[in-house]
Amino acid sequence: MSSSSENLGRRGKSPHSGLDAQEPEALSKQAWALLFELMSAHMRNFPALAAEFELSPVQAHVVRQLGEAPLAMSTLANYLSCDASNVTGLVDRLEARGLVERRSSEQDRRVKMLVLTEAGAALRERLMARMAEPPELIAALSDEDLRALRDIMRRALCPQ
Repeated sequence: MSSSSENLGRRGKSPHSGLDAQEPEALSKQAWALLFELMSAHMRNFPALAAEFELSPVQAHVVRQLGEAPLAMSTLANYLSCDASNVTGLVDRLEARGLVERRSSEQDRRVKMLVLTEAGAALRERLMARMAEPPELIAALSDEDLRALRDIMRRALCPQ
């Protein structure tokens, strides 16, 4: 049982209690609580996954984020909820490994943009493939359940 399940259990409640409630607000809260519990349990393994690539968890998040487009260092600081000086040290370490490079922004030369190098992009591709491996509890679901879960997640992420 996960720690959040144990905490709920100590208070006399199961994370699955009240699943028959029909009020839309109660259903949405139950669905979100279960999804959050699943993701929290899975993210406890993230430090070990990052270590497989000789990255800290924060470095792995940065590499993941940088694959989408060049990113200003200030934007990265906001994304990580940290001071810009912390980002400098973080980027210095990634740059020393040849994974990231700083470039001046085309709009404002004072702004430093972060870009993955070829080695960084290759590492990101391997990292993303590893992150895409589902936890056993998800992989063990039936094809019908997996299709339903996939379709629900797509609708939740891309509302029309």
